Amino acid sequence: MDARQAAEAVARVSYGRLLAYLSVRSRDVIAAEDALSDALRAALETWPLDGVPKKPEAWLLSVARRKLIDNIRHEQVHSSAKQTLLLFADDIAPDTIAFPDERLKLLFVCAHPAIDPGARTPLMLQTVLGLDAARIASAFLIAPAAMSQRLVRAKAKIRDANIAFEVPEISELADRLEAVLDAVYAVYGAAWEYVAGVDPQRGQLVEEALWLARLLVELLPDEPEAKGLLALLLYCESRRAARRSRDGSFVPLSEQDADRWSRPMMIEAEQLLAAAVAQKRMGRFQLEAAIQSAHAERARNGRVERAAIVQLYDGLIAIAPSIGALLGRAAAVASMGTAQEALALIDEIPPVSIGTYQPYWALRGHLLERLGRAQEAKAAYGRAIGLTEDAAVREFLVRRISSIESDQ
Repeated sequence: MDARQAAEAVARVSYGRLLAYLSVRSRDVIAAEDALSDALRAALETWPLDGVPKKPEAWLLSVARRKLIDNIRHEQVHSSAKQTLLLFADDIAPDTIAFPDERLKLLFVCAHPAIDPGARTPLMLQTVLGLDAARIASAFLIAPAAMSQRLVRAKAKIRDANIAFEVPEISELADRLEAVLDAVYAVYGAAWEYVAGVDPQRGQLVEEALWLARLLVELLPDEPEAKGLLALLLYCESRRAARRSRDGSFVPLSEQDADRWSRPMMIEAEQLLAAAVAQKRMGRFQLEAAIQSAHAERARNGRVERAAIVQLYDGLIAIAPSIGALLGRAAAVASMGTAQEALALIDEIPPVSIGTYQPYWALRGHLLERLGRAQEAKAAYGRAIGLTEDAAVREFLVRRISSIESDQ
């Protein structure tokens, strides 16, 4: 691996941890981002000449810290400057630092009530978890430029309002928890492509999402939604090995070999979900986990209670309507043999919400194929093919089109 590749690899894997560490100590997310960017530029200039350091993360942190300290010294008019310098001075030497996980703290900072609710989760995804604005914009179905502006405003709000960089009091957590749970779930979703090997670094995102979800359960043992989120992630992760056949082909959930699902993960998920439901405060993530639990029944007794899944989706849509939930319900209805009803359900989704949402077009193609509307099915599948980065999914959809053509 050459110097440039090494710098890019460290940036992908460690950006979120480094930025969280610097932001918490400098109390300025924008300044921390600028300092880390300077450090990465310095790496690209220095490492090709001097070689990649033994501890590249520590090297980047050291350079970024020096940049931040220099900036603080030049801005002594700020009353917090001296205290910030002391915070940095109290740290252990950067070449021996163990990179304490400050991300959970910064997640709650980004969920402060003073920040626009529409920016809280995207801010966490970029600042704490290292996703780029374009990918975040895609997840939220808005233009990248609009998302970038939203993120800039949110970071400025943290700085200008002097929002405290600390985990809020227990009494304040309820107002911030939902956005934090959303962010952890979203970063797991962003790692989905790792299954296909599109970007092997996304495996790190899976581990980070699970780690943060576990930290939330530990921090908030009385919050059932934290348990629900961890249960949901474990159910989804339990099927990772089965999402591809032995030759690497994509396998939809209904066709997966349940013997390849991870029993230990499913057992842990079931225990977490049961503990959450016992607290009698139902929420979105508990319902989503319950849907996955219903699918997991196939590994236990060979059948899936599809009517129960539809009912669970009804509950989910009632408290947390989303395109994903609407599509999930439609797919569940279709699995009970009513493709026409399922198509009518997705036809009700506003067109503005579906333009670049790949799962919509894939499901639409499937439903139209079942209804014998070949040309429309091929067009929908074609749209879905153009919206996925996953080569295995593209090949699966191409095979669906070929199957339609061979039947004509």
